[in-house]
Amino acid sequence: MSLPPSTTGLVLEYDSGILPPPYSHVFRLALDWSAGVLTTQLDLHYIDREELTEQEIFDEGFSLNDDYHFQGKLASVWIKPVQHLLEDSRWTKKAMDEGGITLSTIEQGKNQGVKIPSNQEQWQLMAQDLIQAIYETEKKEAPLTIHYRKVDREEIKEISLTLHFSTREALVQREKGKSTLVWEEAIELLKLVFMPDYQYDLAKEAPGTKRGSFIDCGDGYWHELGKGVVNSHASFDAVGKIRAGLDRLLD
Repeated sequence: MSLPPSTTGLVLEYDSGILPPPYSHVFRLALDWSAGVLTTQLDLHYIDREELTEQEIFDEGFSLNDDYHFQGKLASVWIKPVQHLLEDSRWTKKAMDEGGITLSTIEQGKNQGVKIPSNQEQWQLMAQDLIQAIYETEKKEAPLTIHYRKVDREEIKEISLTLHFSTREALVQREKGKSTLVWEEAIELLKLVFMPDYQYDLAKEAPGTKRGSFIDCGDGYWHELGKGVVNSHASFDAVGKIRAGLDRLLD
């Protein structure tokens, strides 16, 4: 379905549902592209923390004030992806007992009412990407960089892949220079990277020098694929796909 030309914005509202505190949260993300730029407002609020102690919150890596508000502009490169996802969406009347996203389109300046998209996962990923773009735009977080090293008998090859959500750009840094990677391909690779189990008791602060494939997911710790990084499920070889995907970027 194509969007009516009068559609100039979108409001996404999310509830994490059964997710326990301190992780449970809600957010409202309003997008407006009526002027050709992406004017954005985010209101994120963590909920149900009343029964937790301060130490319990700290132990999970949170602070006492993790709520976040943003009002400003994002790069216009995000407009088309949002519009295309909206065009491809279908709606459901199924109750969201375990949380999820609802959408409201803005047409001719009026809210058209709340709808529940059936492609929940795609919209939740889009919302996460937009929030990450906000965090980078506001310098709250730096772009994510993944480092990869392959050691064989004859040589060592290294690359880094940096994802700039603020501008929707993926840059590959090699010894001979930089190149770009198609954004969608970079995101699919990123999903694979965070799929396996990382065994931090085997991690090193320096990359390996013996034959093998090594990855640093941006936190400064190096893991060997197949040893310190293992598949979560025997039915899907995520480690093999990560190695193949990153090997393709080496040359």
